[in-house]
Amino acid sequence: MEIINGVGRRKAAVARVYLSKGTGQIRVNGRELADYFPLRNMQAKLLEPFQAAKVEQNGFDMKVLVSGGGFKGQAEAIRMGISRCLVKINGEHKKPLKDLKLLTRDARVVERKKYGKPKARKSFQFSKR
Repeated sequence: MEIINGVGRRKAAVARVYLSKGTGQIRVNGRELADYFPLRNMQAKLLEPFQAAKVEQNGFDMKVLVSGGGFKGQAEAIRMGISRCLVKINGEHKKPLKDLKLLTRDARVVERKKYGKPKARKSFQFSKR
């Protein structure tokens, strides 16, 4: 198996994931996974596609290039990229990943601020007199 790539997006974050056979090493922007995502729940969110597809994560080396957004958006973008790579490897993984909505692009983004208002929808206090 050669290197398989997948792209994931969430909010303003874009992640390019490169999966290859290996020992389970994960590098995000040239750093170890625990260094880039120190929070355990973000690390668990990244590895969710492997658990859903019942694939051993230790069999793959991962190189991830991610940019834009915050750490949560980046983690979810990487998760989507990993899911797409697993489907490319084996089409049978598509159903369990799709059931957990790991292959669906989450299109929710921050609503823009409107003029005449302090935020997108918030209004100034109304005074009748």
